[in-house]
Amino acid sequence: MRRALLALGILWTAPNTLLGLLAGAAAVAFGARATLRRGDLALVFHGVPWGPGGALTLGNVILHTGEDLATPCLTYAHMAGEGDEPAILLCDHERAHVLQAMVLGPLFLPAYLLCGGVSARNRFERAADRYARTGRGWWPWT
Repeated sequence: MRRALLALGILWTAPNTLLGLLAGAAAVAFGARATLRRGDLALVFHGVPWGPGGALTLGNVILHTGEDLATPCLTYAHMAGEGDEPAILLCDHERAHVLQAMVLGPLFLPAYLLCGGVSARNRFERAADRYARTGRGWWPWT
């Protein structure tokens, strides 16, 4: 049953994944490299040469500007000055976005943008931070 649900989620988010693959292919032309992270359910492009730093998830693809996705990072709440939370691992945060995308499929990007885009007030980011801290609660609506 779990495999069937994973396969359905991968198919459902395929339009987002295709966008990620296109961006990843372009990044490879500029020196990025791809690795499959089965535990994160994603193909990760490391060394993506554009963006402000960090990572961006599109379906089952993670575009990462660094070299190691298992790197500590600050939560969105911490960056917004809303507390002194401990660092989380970027791979855990991005895995939450992969799971969110697999449930929402092509609705993920519009829902994410409607919730505020890349910001501390975005419920998708808060849920991803919560998941990275605790291993639970990746769904943005509790």
